[in-house]
Amino acid sequence: MSDLPIIISPDTQRQNRVPPGQRLVERWPVLHYGSVPRIDPAAWRLRIFGLVEQERTLTFAEFSALPRVRVFCDIHCVTTWSKLNNWFEGVAVAELKQLVSVKPEARFAVVHAAGGFSTNLPLDDFWQPDVLFAFKHADQALTPEHGGPVRLVVPRLYFWKSAKWVSAVEFLSRDRPGFWESNGYHNHGDPWTEERYG
Repeated sequence: MSDLPIIISPDTQRQNRVPPGQRLVERWPVLHYGSVPRIDPAAWRLRIFGLVEQERTLTFAEFSALPRVRVFCDIHCVTTWSKLNNWFEGVAVAELKQLVSVKPEARFAVVHAAGGFSTNLPLDDFWQPDVLFAFKHADQALTPEHGGPVRLVVPRLYFWKSAKWVSAVEFLSRDRPGFWESNGYHNHGDPWTEERYG
């Protein structure tokens, strides 16, 4: 067991941990649209831009050297499966505040990903302590099919909000729907109120 700081996602403390309309699965299903990008970590970059005082770009070596955490959480897919008791390891999203000065007028983040994918989050959701950029699941490096080398994990929202193959974070003053949100999915995605489709 790692000695990294542990963050327990609040939803794991619910008496009933399965949201309405969901069914439990033991294995983590692989779902994606289109082909799976194969990203060489040596070539991976994270760009942080938009409403920041100074844009930054980090290499995989730089980003993976940042302080890491382990997050214990449940995940819920809009396609109705839920997987409980997950351990993810990576960099807490809140670490971005140490890397860039986000301008006060910023209200939203758009997380960009390989293949033209993106997802939008209000900063109230984005900065939650259990949100992280994950490198590992269950102590194993994320496979490309599950979003490796780096994916976003937003435990309290439907899992399409947890963008695979992250490449950039853009801070905005106004909301801008991402890929799935522009193609019929709900703009927010709360599984407990079944915010599945727009």
